[in-house]
Amino acid sequence: MSNFTEIIQKDKIVLVDFFAEWCGPCKMMTPILKEVKADLKEIISIIKIDVDKNQSLAAKFQVRGVPTFILFKEGKQVWRQSAMLQKNDLISVINQYK
Repeated sequence: MSNFTEIIQKDKIVLVDFFAEWCGPCKMMTPILKEVKADLKEIISIIKIDVDKNQSLAAKFQVRGVPTFILFKEGKQVWRQSAMLQKNDLISVINQYK
C-alpha cells in the first residue's frame, strides 16, 4: 500500500488497472494497455492491480467491477471508468492530463 501511494504521487501520470484473472474483458485490455504504453512511453506509468489479491486497495477506491481504470496525476484521482476502452479513447483521456 505504501508503495502504491509512492507510485501515484510521482509527477508522471499513472493509470491504474484494477482487474481480475477470471475477467474476460480484463484479459482483452492487456494488449491495448501495452499499445498505449508503447505509444505514450515516458508520459505514463501503467499499474495492474489484481482485485482478488489486493481487496483492501480495491475497497479503498470503491472498485465494484472490473476492469476499472483510475488515472492519477500527482497523487490525485483525475479520471475513472469501469468498462473496456479502445486504445484511441484511452490515449485521448490521458492526453487531457499531460
